[in-house]
Amino acid sequence: MRNKMTKRWTYWLLTVAVGLLLVACASIGSPEGGPRDYTPPRVVKMSPESGSVNFKGQKVEITFDEIIVLKDQQKKVVVSPAPKTQPLIRTVGHKLTIEFREPLEENTTYVIDFANAIEDNNEGNQLDGYTFAFSTGEEIDTLAVSGIVLRANDLEPMQHVIVGLHSNLDDTAFTNVPLERVSRTNDRGKFTLRNLKPGRYHLFALNDVDGDYRMARTEDIAFLDSIVVPTTSEYTSQDTVFTFDRRVDTVMTATHTLYLPNDLLLCMFNEGYRSHYVKQTGRPEANKLHVLFGAPNDTLPHLDIIRPADHARDWYRVQRTEDNDSLFYWMTDSALIKTDTVIVAMTYLRSNKNDSLEQVTDTIRFGYRKPASQVKEEEKKAKEREDRAKRLAQLLEKQQKAAEQGKELSEGDLEELKELQHVGPDDTPKLKMDLSKSGSFDVGDSIILKFDTPIAGIDPRGVHLEVKRDTLWVPYPGHTPTLRPVNDCDPMRYWLPVSLQPDSTYRLTIDSAAVTSIYGLYNEKLSKDLKVKGLEEYANVYFKVNVPEGAFVELLGSGEKIMRTATVHGGNFEFSNVPPGNYFLRLTIDSNGNGKWDTGNYLQHLQPEEVYYYPKRLKLRANWDLDEDWNIYQTALDLQKPEDIRRNKPEQSKNKLDKKQDKNKNGEGDEEDDEFSTGITDSYTGDKYKDTKTNRRQLNR
Repeated sequence: MRNKMTKRWTYWLLTVAVGLLLVACASIGSPEGGPRDYTPPRVVKMSPESGSVNFKGQKVEITFDEIIVLKDQQKKVVVSPAPKTQPLIRTVGHKLTIEFREPLEENTTYVIDFANAIEDNNEGNQLDGYTFAFSTGEEIDTLAVSGIVLRANDLEPMQHVIVGLHSNLDDTAFTNVPLERVSRTNDRGKFTLRNLKPGRYHLFALNDVDGDYRMARTEDIAFLDSIVVPTTSEYTSQDTVFTFDRRVDTVMTATHTLYLPNDLLLCMFNEGYRSHYVKQTGRPEANKLHVLFGAPNDTLPHLDIIRPADHARDWYRVQRTEDNDSLFYWMTDSALIKTDTVIVAMTYLRSNKNDSLEQVTDTIRFGYRKPASQVKEEEKKAKEREDRAKRLAQLLEKQQKAAEQGKELSEGDLEELKELQHVGPDDTPKLKMDLSKSGSFDVGDSIILKFDTPIAGIDPRGVHLEVKRDTLWVPYPGHTPTLRPVNDCDPMRYWLPVSLQPDSTYRLTIDSAAVTSIYGLYNEKLSKDLKVKGLEEYANVYFKVNVPEGAFVELLGSGEKIMRTATVHGGNFEFSNVPPGNYFLRLTIDSNGNGKWDTGNYLQHLQPEEVYYYPKRLKLRANWDLDEDWNIYQTALDLQKPEDIRRNKPEQSKNKLDKKQDKNKNGEGDEEDDEFSTGITDSYTGDKYKDTKTNRRQLNR
């Protein structure tokens, strides 16, 4: 009996053990992943090898240690010298191939610059600054120059633009011959032109819209005034190896080659050339003609009405932009307004094939058809008028019958009759107007009125300005100024030339019918109270700058909106009564003294006017003064513009951001690899486009 029980227990235990083993074997577990891959793809094989000479083939193959992809190839990858037919560049798995589709030049060094276009397929790790070079001759060129391209008017780094060299030092080479050696700027605006021959070069930058590696007058360009001569310089560095007990074990000395110049600064600009032609015409409203030109005009075109022939001689008022490239003609002749199609002979200046201006006359048809919504609205109003007239006739007839019977209308009918007779809807159009600014006014603000149609006249007796003294309103001291046009371009904006005092309240009243439009419309009465802030609500900014004369400074708000402009006098400038907030400063060396930034001109060897940024944000508080000194050369030019308002920021993949977060979690420093880190700090002072700081560091090595 005991043996049977023992056998049963043994059998039961074996069954449970086998079952547990089977369950364990059947369970599929997820293997634990290793650390995340932050390593960019690595080249493991090349055919031919980079740096090869006597290359005779048409195809290059590069193999990596992982699957790769090519991102933004058209924007980032560049082949130099540029072939007429771009090679076919593609990736399949671990391999990248470049197939040239035309014979290669003899005894020439070719460079394929991939920038940061090569990424691994899984994590998006970028292989930054990768280039491949080979020669079709006995030797391969090895010199290099580097620098940065900034936009001249706002110091933005110019990303992915072409930078190139010409050994042909004739000025016409840039406009007539493709650049000989080219590269692209990276996402920080920096560039390196590699594998150059010894020689003398002109350096250019080009936003090559048409892809011909030559300057076009409409493209953004930059040029260096001086000739570039690539050279090398050797310097040594020492690295010390310590023992575990912190004693010096070995001092290792290494020799490095520095490729110069490496501090080239190109300031990119657009000459602003635009061809003169009629870009667009239209008739947006029945009473308005629009003409848009392709370029600014010094003179206005001359318009003659061909049809209808019967029209007033003075048939329009013009509203225009300051440079006369957009014109609105407000027709004042009712016969023209009612005509479906107005035909005009317009005489104007147009660019010919030689880029000179010639006078031409074009016949332009301005047709107008009412929009369906407007027709529907007019029909709706006509129906409402008809219904009101019918209802009024019904009530009058009802009132007459009631009177014949010695009765009166009901109270409701009587109220409706009075409303229709005396307070009915008024369809007469009114001239619309309002203040351009609402709410409280700042010290220094102007009182500006805007209208919806051009103004024919203003009765000064209908304009009243009062100021509040204690609880009483008294007339503005002296004679109230007359409303005047803000400028001669816009006949629909007027201002009141008065000096608003701080911590004061004003009341502007414009009587009804005081203002008349060109269509005979009158305004309704307007009354607005204007509260001006007190001086204690503002900040004042005082700066001393190392530019005695010939410069102006702009106070910038968010989005680089220009808030104020001040001229430098005796090395000083100031901004008074500035509302609290965050601001930035931009200084322009006003070479011609016209009060605005001027672009450059290549054929005239004219560089754009120099621009500098105060490198710090101004955080202004109420009832507070800021008094600072500013040396415009103290901070390198490419580092001056504050990050808060910089638009062209370096690319950062999600993987880089993850790596940065992981490093911060582990307490590690945040260091970014820089393609130009060669032991020399890459900074550009902008002082006459020379980097004296970098030159001093090189001499001191």
